Amino acid sequence: MSSKQPITNDPDSEEHLPIPAPDESLTLARKKLAGSAQCLNCGTELKGPFCYYCGQPDRNFMRFFPVLFRDLMEDLFDLDSRFMRTVKPLLFRPGRLTRDYMEGRRFRYAPPMRLYIFSSILFFLLAAFLSSDAIQMNGLENNDGIIHLSTNNTEPEQEQEQEQEQEQEQEQEAVREVLNILPLEEQKQIEIDKILAESENETLGELSFEARDFSFNNEPWDRENNPVDIKWLPAWLNDRINDEIEGSPQKAEQINENPNLIIEKAFDILPATMFVLLPVVALIFKFWYLFAKRYYVEHLIFSLHNHSFLFVSLILILLANIANTLLGKYDYPTAVTATYWAIVAISVWVPVYMLISLRVVYQQNWFMTLGKFTLIGISYLTLLTIVTSGVAIASFVLL
Repeated sequence: MSSKQPITNDPDSEEHLPIPAPDESLTLARKKLAGSAQCLNCGTELKGPFCYYCGQPDRNFMRFFPVLFRDLMEDLFDLDSRFMRTVKPLLFRPGRLTRDYMEGRRFRYAPPMRLYIFSSILFFLLAAFLSSDAIQMNGLENNDGIIHLSTNNTEPEQEQEQEQEQEQEQEQEAVREVLNILPLEEQKQIEIDKILAESENETLGELSFEARDFSFNNEPWDRENNPVDIKWLPAWLNDRINDEIEGSPQKAEQINENPNLIIEKAFDILPATMFVLLPVVALIFKFWYLFAKRYYVEHLIFSLHNHSFLFVSLILILLANIANTLLGKYDYPTAVTATYWAIVAISVWVPVYMLISLRVVYQQNWFMTLGKFTLIGISYLTLLTIVTSGVAIASFVLL
């Protein structure tokens, strides 16, 4: 007896139901398809734009280079409908992205790792640009409404030097007036010019230091007679410490002349440091939610989403701060007030967002959530302080 199901002519049967059209926003555009009958990777007959056996898309890369380059950039940053669908919950619905990702609704949103990389790159590029003195806004000097950028900042430096000289002359004049009050016999015994010169030299001497200013074993450091020699450290690390002490005065002088050196080096290290820090932050969540029966990867996804939100918020604050400064120069008080309150609103929303996201993702009562939010915040800030100090030291060492 045949095991095949009998064919029915019932129009309501599943065989006669119309096949729903695929959602074009969730597949590949026709112009990007190669039009192959079989998968070019495994030879399986294709029923759509993807091979159901190996998963390779039927894409055509033999196209005009600018078009291909645009598609590659789209694949890299994923600036399509998924990205636009991700922005709203990322900014205004705390914990929604993480909840949907854990429940399997993933394809509609940008992947967490790509979202983190894209937002962090934008933030660090913008922060490095704003913190550097390589390009300075010297003001709207012309009446053409254009912001003129300059690569130097010599005028403010000259004005500062002139102000310092004037202050020094005023101090010296005040000292002379006080000394002139003394009787003539005592004035002859006091060498005013010599005292002022010594005072000036002492002031200048306080701004510099030498390697001998460091001490080790309660004695001044000396590379030959009293070097740093910590017994539990390997010899190469002790040598590196001594090298840094020996070269620190020259590095300090370079930083004093050009502070951008240390800033640029710090921004070279920070992005990679923050990325390496992510698994540690996920471990913090894992520790404080040890009995929540969550896998480590769930905490990692949550950490990626919240850091992405943090980077986007910081980008908005930086842009609002720029707008505030420019609108102030153009004398738009209402707009300046609006940008100021926008910065305040974003700054308040960041901790509120973090608190609500904990509640949404881990679904504990508000009392437990608030307590763990405080403990996680203290742990994170402590870790961030240690990392920031390490980055500052590493920036100085690698200078």
